[in-house]
Amino acid sequence: MTAETAPLLELRDVGKDYGSVIALDGISTTVRAGEVTCVLGDNGAGKSTLIKILAGVHRADRGQLLLDGRPADFGSPREALDAGIATVYQDLAMIPLMAIWRNFFLGAEPTRGRGPFRRFDAARAKDVTRRELAAMGIDIRDPDQPVGTLSGGERQSVAIARAVHFGARVLILDEPTSALGVKQAGVVLRYVAQARDRGVGVVLITHNPHHAHPVGDRFLVLNRGRSLGSFPKADVSRDELTRLMAGGAELDQLAHELERPAT
Repeated sequence: MTAETAPLLELRDVGKDYGSVIALDGISTTVRAGEVTCVLGDNGAGKSTLIKILAGVHRADRGQLLLDGRPADFGSPREALDAGIATVYQDLAMIPLMAIWRNFFLGAEPTRGRGPFRRFDAARAKDVTRRELAAMGIDIRDPDQPVGTLSGGERQSVAIARAVHFGARVLILDEPTSALGVKQAGVVLRYVAQARDRGVGVVLITHNPHHAHPVGDRFLVLNRGRSLGSFPKADVSRDELTRLMAGGAELDQLAHELERPAT
């Protein structure tokens, strides 16, 4: 496999233990540029552990993580970020009372001048924020408004645009639609597609196959730390994803138990 054809990111039989607890075992999948890999599973499936390995919070105990076809071993979130792997967690790492443009550049503020005369370049920060959000199709009324005044979907969208602007090659989104209504979830999925179309490899972590299937290109289904398969979109329907997550036979048994008796 050449560097040109290698996935941006690849997992090969990755495993992670916490003492005697097997959190992940034998997990394999790929993340390619311009595609969305959805990681699905119910609570306790191992999604959070997988995020921490990809983001450099924890190292895997078994298997391999490859970046551009070469083995990678991230010892910290900073190492993963420097390699182009950005993670947007559910809390979004934003300060609600700060302006949108201040949050956009939080920790990476542009400056002008030199030495003791160096100052935060607010005009440039506002201009870049407005331009980058517009490039993602995000219409923000006023970049000076506190980020806390935005809807949940809008805040997610700002976080996605921020990660793309700062050079993310792989964008990991941790349950971005979990606390949103139908309309706001649709807004976020639209911006996930925007990031994908700009050549970013997206990892969408979710427990909702209805959100995953429309935007996903590949689907990794986890159950109690183990893989139920990694499927291209052509090979799995939304209903099949739901059955896999629910355990198939267990879902059929539950449906039978809940049926009203014939009268």
